[in-house]
Amino acid sequence: MSILLRSSAWLLAAAVAFATLGPPGLRPHSDLGQDGEHALAFVLVGLAFGLAYPRRRLSATAIAVVLIGLLELMQFWAPGRHARLEDFLVDAGTTCIGFALAAIADWAMTRFRANPALTSQGPAE
Repeated sequence: MSILLRSSAWLLAAAVAFATLGPPGLRPHSDLGQDGEHALAFVLVGLAFGLAYPRRRLSATAIAVVLIGLLELMQFWAPGRHARLEDFLVDAGTTCIGFALAAIADWAMTRFRANPALTSQGPAE
């Protein structure tokens, strides 16, 4: 399962990097608007990496924020793209939210595994 989670996280990161640096015409568009698209993409990246690397979640979050900043700066050299502080703030913030959601999911799963009474209905009356 770990290999599948890690592979999925890296494939998602590659897709987001392509959408960020690739030609604007090849970037997927939705009804969410630019900030909504950024938020959805990066919360999924944070969630994916948070689930794929649970023991390194804090350092992975810090590395992700730095790499998101570099990705935003690389847009200065990508034709038809632009770097904006607002994009960085949305991307980094929602990635952190994704990592937090992964931590909450791990906490919930650990709690349910530790207390089987929470997952069963008990004896039928």
